[in-house]
Amino acid sequence: MSDIMYVTKETLDKMMEELHRMKTIDRPAASRAIAEAREKGDLRENAEYDAAKEAQGILEAKMALLESQVASARIVSTDEIDTSKVSILTRVTITNIATKKTVTYQLVGEKEADLKAGKISISSPIGKGLLGKVKGDVAEVQAPTGVIKFKIDNIAI
Repeated sequence: MSDIMYVTKETLDKMMEELHRMKTIDRPAASRAIAEAREKGDLRENAEYDAAKEAQGILEAKMALLESQVASARIVSTDEIDTSKVSILTRVTITNIATKKTVTYQLVGEKEADLKAGKISISSPIGKGLLGKVKGDVAEVQAPTGVIKFKIDNIAI
């Protein structure tokens, strides 16, 4: 994963905590589970051993992914945000031209996206369509149902 991932300091801290927990608690627990299963006899017919080894493999893969995400993470702060155009961490109020429905989204990195909280990823179709636009622009977003047009009503932090 060589792409830069933009995150807030809080999200990076959570990622670091999760990685630390995986290394200090989960990894030793997985090793203990393998050791306990190994003590139960013949490894060729030991389903518990196979399950423990598989769980350890999954944990190691998750740790590798999280390590690469942390390595490629760049912290963004609201202090550095230019509200003259849509960018990461801006709150954008948009109106769907076809339905006249108005919504406000905050553009965030993939790790922080939460539609229920009104946070959409800058790599989502809407996020990509809004990036770089200024107040008054019409953004055309390619969706599965076709092109959707949104008018940029406001940009704030």
